[in-house]
Amino acid sequence: MAKKRPQTKAKPPQLTDGEIPVVGAREPCPCGSGRRYKACHGRAAAHAVTELVQRPFEGLPGECDWVALRELVPAATVELTLKEGLPEGVPSVTLATVLPMAWPALRRDDGSVLLGLQNDTASGDISRDLADTLERALRAEPGTPVQGRRAPADGPRLQDLLDAEAAFEPVVQSGFEFWVPDAENSTPEVTASLERANAAAIPTVRLSGVDAAYWCETPEKNHLRWVMPHAEEQLLDALARLHAAGRSSLGEGTRLVGSFRAHGLTVPVWDLPSGVTAEDVEKPAAEFAERLAVALAATEPLTADERRARGGLTNRQVTLS
Repeated sequence: MAKKRPQTKAKPPQLTDGEIPVVGAREPCPCGSGRRYKACHGRAAAHAVTELVQRPFEGLPGECDWVALRELVPAATVELTLKEGLPEGVPSVTLATVLPMAWPALRRDDGSVLLGLQNDTASGDISRDLADTLERALRAEPGTPVQGRRAPADGPRLQDLLDAEAAFEPVVQSGFEFWVPDAENSTPEVTASLERANAAAIPTVRLSGVDAAYWCETPEKNHLRWVMPHAEEQLLDALARLHAAGRSSLGEGTRLVGSFRAHGLTVPVWDLPSGVTAEDVEKPAAEFAERLAVALAATEPLTADERRARGGLTNRQVTLS
């Protein structure tokens, strides 16, 4: 009998990370390691998709207003400017806080695009998810809503698509009529969604004298919620200095009550008497901004009273995202 030829195992193909295709999580990794994809090259891909980006709107014009529109403002719109200009057949792209039926985006009959901001996102990077939705909306057929999905880990972010030099100018709306140019001919579902949204919307006004400060009216009292770009620790120190000195209010009957933490930024909150309107708080807010600038520049250690004030502010801080 002829001797059997000894068998040798073929060497697995040597692939670079950039050449590894995506396969099922439980399938063998194409790199030839012998491990399942999810335990090999799939691990890095999954991490890239789920890793939380602390400041998803950093680098965009109006970062503080992006945060406010995402978390605080019921109804608002902003005209967006794309780096590469508008594609043929797309007359405009508008960011909206909320869209009917909670759609992530909508390509209207006239070809214009509405991009919804207050939607659940599938990955840890809101900017990447919104960019993916926007790109798909630009390609969608007119009259078509765009559904959400998990954006590819290597997909563009809003910072890649939007013009960083363009102005970001939110327009706070009293309701959601901007959803439908012709409300009388809307479907029953959209009409019902519009009625529910309008009923739930809290009256809100963006102050004109300072950036990203929003007055809102509730049945018990009014509030001012002001998204600030300063580093959190530095801002809390400055607020504590003012609070301990009795200079943190916005006038008689108003009180700095705490802050939100949202998308990497801090949002101080003031309680206002129900009779204090947005117009009433314009001048006090501008004066507070001047006091805050001085407090932010201070470098001496906090006093005992200031440390107690800081502790109180920190204990009343709520994380929104």
